[in-house]
Amino acid sequence: MSSVVQNPYIGRTPTARMPKPGGGGGVPHGTRDTASICRSSSVSSGCSSGGKILSLSSMNESVRSGLGCFLSEQALEQEERQQRSSQLAEFQRLREVRAAAQHKNLEDFLRMNHVSLKETMSYATGMIYRNLGKSGLRVSCLGLGTWVTFGGQITEEVAEELVTLAYENGINLFDTAEVYHAGKAEVVLGNIIKKKGWRRSSLVITTKIFWGGKAEMERGLSRKHIIEGLRASLDRLQLEYVDVVFANRPDPNTPIEETVRAMTHVINQGMAMYWGTSRWSSMEIMEAYSVARQFNQIPPICEQAEYHMFQREKVEVQLPQLYHKIGVGALTWSPLACGIISGKYDRGIPPCSRASLKGYQWMKDQILSEEGHRQQMKLKELLAVAEQLGCTLPQLAIAWCLKNEGVNSVLLGASRIEQLMENIRAIQVLPKLSLSILTEVESILGNKPYNKKDPRS
Repeated sequence: MSSVVQNPYIGRTPTARMPKPGGGGGVPHGTRDTASICRSSSVSSGCSSGGKILSLSSMNESVRSGLGCFLSEQALEQEERQQRSSQLAEFQRLREVRAAAQHKNLEDFLRMNHVSLKETMSYATGMIYRNLGKSGLRVSCLGLGTWVTFGGQITEEVAEELVTLAYENGINLFDTAEVYHAGKAEVVLGNIIKKKGWRRSSLVITTKIFWGGKAEMERGLSRKHIIEGLRASLDRLQLEYVDVVFANRPDPNTPIEETVRAMTHVINQGMAMYWGTSRWSSMEIMEAYSVARQFNQIPPICEQAEYHMFQREKVEVQLPQLYHKIGVGALTWSPLACGIISGKYDRGIPPCSRASLKGYQWMKDQILSEEGHRQQMKLKELLAVAEQLGCTLPQLAIAWCLKNEGVNSVLLGASRIEQLMENIRAIQVLPKLSLSILTEVESILGNKPYNKKDPRS
């Protein structure tokens, strides 16, 4: 039997033959012509062995089309921004029109009853009034505090002069605490209010509860101490109620739910109108609010916090977030950093100053520290800015605090009539704080806190 070897190329067309290495003889003539045609016409016709390639004209047209789309999108975005801007402007205009209409209606109503808005304290004194948090309680943008001075550093006669001067200049907010000189500050303030015979409705009196005595249950934020401590404060103040009772620092030994319920109780009993916090963290304030909402109790309306040019983080970053989320406002104290920003310590510790008092060694150490020296250098530059505005350094510092829209009121401390009057005049400096002035102050301070929601450039 003979074996037949079959030719592998039988039955295949010539074009299917593999080309020989190194030569072109294996490629039929027709195929080579087709490839050359494709190569020569790839630019003009877009033909290739792997697929279609855009021609130069097509690419240009595609680029022009894409650029046109991009420009069109930019134009749309610009138009949307302009529309939003015009809508906001229109909304602001409508708000102003509405406010003007309400103002006119109020004037007409008062005129019918033979009363004028010009007779109000704000018109007579130029005092600015703001809501405390998102409550309806209207407080003067400047308040008078009694820490250190009332019942201790000054006499009752001087205290009466200070309270009278403040009231006559439109200040309606007076702040004290059960711990200030073991309750003596409340006694002095209460005696003054009773002697003056001012209408209770014209005053906003606030006190703070936490440390009422040496006994174990005379301190803290338990239900027992909040109720008993507030009753004792009302007795010393000779008042039926306070407008705001503050929890003066958090109490780690008392559940937050108990504190919230106790604050709600004293409000429902008419012992206080509102309650707030002092020296609480944002998390603790948020927890109190959440507990109040969960159990249908009354939440706090504001936090009392330290705020000045060298202490900014809490009031400028944390509290604004709480205000927008839950309506908690800011009542700030120590705008002059316990007198450091007044400039009195630029040459050391003068006698009779607060830093020279017993119990204020911490303040003396701070002033004499390296950081305190740097602060004094900055204050010298800020003094030049104040002189440019025609005001004093304390007035600039207080007006700077008031310029913050998140600050509802600034508590002042004073031991002399001249000192208080100078600080009250800070309201007149407020309109002078232009953007350029604020920028200059910011460059001198160099301590603007970083808000994570505002990305740095």
